[in-house]
Amino acid sequence: MSESAPKPLEGRGVLVTGASSGIGRAIAIAAARAGADVAITFKSNAAGARETAEQIRALGRRVVSFQIDIADENQLARLGPDANDRLGRLDAWINNAGADILTGSAASSSDVARMDLLLSVDLRGTILASWQAARILADQRDGGVIVNMSWDHVLTGMPGTNPQLFAAVKGGVLAFSKSLARSVAPRVRVNVLAPGWIETSFASDLSADRRDAVAKSTPLARWGTPDDVAGAAVFLASPAAAFMTGQVLLVGGGVVM
Repeated sequence: MSESAPKPLEGRGVLVTGASSGIGRAIAIAAARAGADVAITFKSNAAGARETAEQIRALGRRVVSFQIDIADENQLARLGPDANDRLGRLDAWINNAGADILTGSAASSSDVARMDLLLSVDLRGTILASWQAARILADQRDGGVIVNMSWDHVLTGMPGTNPQLFAAVKGGVLAFSKSLARSVAPRVRVNVLAPGWIETSFASDLSADRRDAVAKSTPLARWGTPDDVAGAAVFLASPAAAFMTGQVLLVGGGVVM
């Protein structure tokens, strides 16, 4: 988006959880480029969060950063009020934070341990954050927007233990979000992003043959990028999506239709 292009989030406040890298970072920067002041969270990657914040400031927008564990109810309790106070307003809350069970130490954990981690962060954390967001956004003058993260293959399935775990947890996020959308309308809109094969950290661990196979199986003939997801997130957070709630937007190049 050029400096002269319309800024659909001009003057708005946007909170993005898990914004120290990958999709979360791309969403936070895209929101700033679209005119928003941004609050970001991170759990342990302080250096990554600083880099995200620096890129947002370079766009001329304000940014505030919070180190919290989304799965910890006590840590989460002050996030919304503090972000609202420091930004001056909060119009959109994007629940991107998720557990990594594909790389690092969690990748070698037991199936049950990986399941518990996903349930605590991706599902329980999203639910707790969404409840808090709904209360805060409903009190804003123009209401607000919640965007939650699911997975495109929730709709079709995929073989393997990890896909089973993701499908269960991200399917829960999808179902919860639809019920929440009905509960908090018309003051707050709730929609879901469901990314597919996106080039995040886990993709670099795949073989060249596997990466090529994914691209060839995708109707749009490539992997997605974090910026692809970020563009969809900005759309859902903007007035352009003002008559959308309870919807699931697939960002997967057509693998799932």
